[in-house]
Amino acid sequence: MVPNAARTESLPEAIAGEYQAIKAGAAYTGLDDRLLVRLSGDDRVTFLHGMCTADIKGMIPGQIAPALFVTERAHILCDFFVYALTTELMLEIDRAAWPAIRAHLEKFLVADDVEIEEQESLTVIDCEGPASAAALVAAGQTDEILFATAPQPWRLAPSGGLAHLPRFGADAYTILTNAAGASDLEARFDAVGFTAVGAATREIVRIEQGLARIGVDTNDKTLALEARCEPAISFDKGCYIGQETIERATARGGIKRRLYGLRIEGVRTPAAGAAIILVDKQVGVLTSVVNSPCQGVIGLAILHHSAWKVGTAVTLLDPEHLGSAATTARVCELPFTKP
Repeated sequence: MVPNAARTESLPEAIAGEYQAIKAGAAYTGLDDRLLVRLSGDDRVTFLHGMCTADIKGMIPGQIAPALFVTERAHILCDFFVYALTTELMLEIDRAAWPAIRAHLEKFLVADDVEIEEQESLTVIDCEGPASAAALVAAGQTDEILFATAPQPWRLAPSGGLAHLPRFGADAYTILTNAAGASDLEARFDAVGFTAVGAATREIVRIEQGLARIGVDTNDKTLALEARCEPAISFDKGCYIGQETIERATARGGIKRRLYGLRIEGVRTPAAGAAIILVDKQVGVLTSVVNSPCQGVIGLAILHHSAWKVGTAVTLLDPEHLGSAATTARVCELPFTKP
């Protein structure tokens, strides 16, 4: 299906320009919703290794890993990134989720030598787009030229200020700095052709890539495998909270629900929360929906296995337009490919 031209033309001009910068240029965003948390102490590695899905013991200084905190039944609590430093670990985590996660961690801290400290003075800046490496050098990041000429995914530069961290799958860079440094960087970025990008545009890219947003596309009963969080899970590491459930589901193929894309037809963008119906049976709920310049109107939903076949036609019952004609969508594999 070709994206509806009227929908694409109706996109705000700013979003269309930001989207183009991410796809073909250089874009940056200050991630105010992210918090950096420092874990120190002799037991920091073994403690975090047993608390999350990533292989913390296997990390060496300079590496970065995606990870999850899950319950004993492998229900997702939060996703985050782990930065392995020489004498500490740094977590980059959702700011709103952190208070509950800290309480969760402290329940298991008994005699462990681990200190947890929020780094409120530090800011996270994400740089996206194929021209971002060159733009970083132009902006004065010359000490990080190695990252521009021979990038290594999931690595932190020796200076500790710049990381090669592909949040949306493509090459991208994360800068860790203080508030004053962030203000200076943004001024330099604007001068060398970076485009400042807002949350709405990043949401389009996230959904195109089929990346679940924890707490939006998931709830407190969603299993990590249902949300396609495999990149954040080590299937070879030792014991951790939730491991037994994840291993059992992996070995037996017991997952009955899974995240899929929906390519939505018609002239109206349905609201998140729309029930997804297949032959008079609800098979899921639309959890994320955007109007993409490339894909048209698309969304994400965790679907019952009866609707997993790509191309399956489903009906969306939009709670904001009850009584209106039903909206049709077709199930897509993730990430979305060109229509």
